[in-house]
Amino acid sequence: MSKSSLAEKEQSGVAGPINIGDRAIDNLRYIRETMERSTRFTAVPGLGGVLMGVTAVAAAYIAHQQAYLRNWLIVWATEAILAVAIGLLSMWQKSKTTDQSIASAPARKFALGFLPPLLCGFIASLGLWDLGRYELMPAFWMLFYGSAVVAGGAFSVRAVPIMGWLFIAFGAAAFAVPAELGDVMMAASFGGLHIIFGTMIAKYYGG
Repeated sequence: MSKSSLAEKEQSGVAGPINIGDRAIDNLRYIRETMERSTRFTAVPGLGGVLMGVTAVAAAYIAHQQAYLRNWLIVWATEAILAVAIGLLSMWQKSKTTDQSIASAPARKFALGFLPPLLCGFIASLGLWDLGRYELMPAFWMLFYGSAVVAGGAFSVRAVPIMGWLFIAFGAAAFAVPAELGDVMMAASFGGLHIIFGTMIAKYYGG
């Protein structure tokens, strides 16, 4: 083919031969992304986590103003119910945008890892209430919730188990600080960590 014919072909917009290496890279990338979606629960809600963090900060402030332990516990119990509702709703919404069912195998693995530590935390809380050791509750909540996040996060994006380990660190630290700072530690962990990692997940993992 003459130089003039090549020039006319380039000017006409006819595509040249496809680079086999580029196609192989694209295929490998597609396979990797497909495998990650099939083994990881990616519908963890980032924006929902931020909202959970904001409500936790508000709950910590309100709880700290209570003069009676019963009212203090009611505030945190209400926040726990609200956080669960926010988490489930935002997870359902994100699952639709990421095309990953909340009934998928990775979602079931996430739930099976996440729920047992939460159940243990609930039982431990009843025990502490019966013993009158209310001051230990914030530390236990952070520890058990962190354990739940680490266990469930093993089947999710990398940021989730990292957040869980930080919750565990906050829970351990809560044993060393005065009991009066329990609500402050709760605001820093359930509030601050959720806001920070929720923002990261929303930015890097699709909302």
